[in-house]
Amino acid sequence: MSIVFNADEIFEIAEQIERNGAKFYREAAGKAVDSSTREMLQELADMEDGHEKIFIQMRKDLPPKEKEPTVYDPDNEAAQYLRTMADFHGTEGKAGPLEKLTGKETMSELLKIALQAEKDSIAFYVGIKGLVPSRSGKDKVEKIIVEEMSHVSTLGAKLQALK
Repeated sequence: MSIVFNADEIFEIAEQIERNGAKFYREAAGKAVDSSTREMLQELADMEDGHEKIFIQMRKDLPPKEKEPTVYDPDNEAAQYLRTMADFHGTEGKAGPLEKLTGKETMSELLKIALQAEKDSIAFYVGIKGLVPSRSGKDKVEKIIVEEMSHVSTLGAKLQALK
């Protein structure tokens, strides 16, 4: 099976990645030992929730041609592949980083973890963009990348404010 996706499928991944990220931050907040760290982690979770809503709306706004299957896939292997990619790409929403958190991390350390996760997401989308033909909404994947870049900017500003 050739690996080619449409924008609708990529938005499905994006929504799942944002859910994974929000879950990660909420679980990390549960391990935090001080209230300011808990609040910051909850704010990060809320930012992920906001991104998910943006991606849901962007997905709803897709024209029908960008939702059409790009390959014959009677066993729905592409959808399974996408779900796996969403669950295991980079670090955002992955169990590994959470297991390493002690709850004693500084805000600066947590923001650096969050920044790396967002950068990993951008790299992921840049890579997957090549698997989406122009007729299937490649430009919409660019919009996902721009949204993730805005999140990096927000996190970077938070990190700078701590210095």
